[in-house]
Amino acid sequence: MTNNGLQGLTLQNYQPLRDVVFEHLRNSILNGELKPGERLMEVQLAQQLGVSRTPVREAIRKLELEGLIVMIARKGAYVADLSVKDILDVIEVRSVLEGLATSLAAERMTDEEVEELELISYNFKRSFENKDKMGMIEKDMEFHDAILRASRNPKLLQMTQGLQEQVQRFRITYFSEYNQSKNLLKEHQDILNAIVNRDVVKSQKVAQYHVEQIGSSFMKCADSKKSKN
Repeated sequence: MTNNGLQGLTLQNYQPLRDVVFEHLRNSILNGELKPGERLMEVQLAQQLGVSRTPVREAIRKLELEGLIVMIARKGAYVADLSVKDILDVIEVRSVLEGLATSLAAERMTDEEVEELELISYNFKRSFENKDKMGMIEKDMEFHDAILRASRNPKLLQMTQGLQEQVQRFRITYFSEYNQSKNLLKEHQDILNAIVNRDVVKSQKVAQYHVEQIGSSFMKCADSKKSKN
């Protein structure tokens, strides 16, 4: 199988080749170039990336340890699927953490940070109007990251970073397969308004609702897919 979505390697003189290949494949999984369930062939990957099979093999082993790749006996390496349970587990945790982060941000954000968030929200809307899927994914990530940073809570940041890979993979899937961007637009605006008004209680409420609605939309679409099969 040819991975047509893969881009070429950018070599860094200070990094071992196996680490460069690992980072490249890892980013390709997280940004959706390598899709869940896609088979990874060592020989073809090595040819595409212009390296020997050894760094590819080492990278695949490391990605397996991170849970991004699964090895199937007598079949080979595959990009790990995102199961419904995986996503719902992440949604449950993320809704609580983001609710807390947003309430803290409403209290602690500087005026400059609020302006930055307003700009990100505006650019998300522009991407939506232009039907720019990758732009929406990027601005959605920036929107939530800006709020998390403004919480000024290193422990909270550390906890959310542990979910970043799953959240990013889910974000790619969500924007690619589910037509719910108009709802996200309104929910982002509700979050922004609550922060601008320094309403701590409402900020937490609308942020949790936002994440929970994403989970709800995903479940409806998953149930719809099942009924069609």
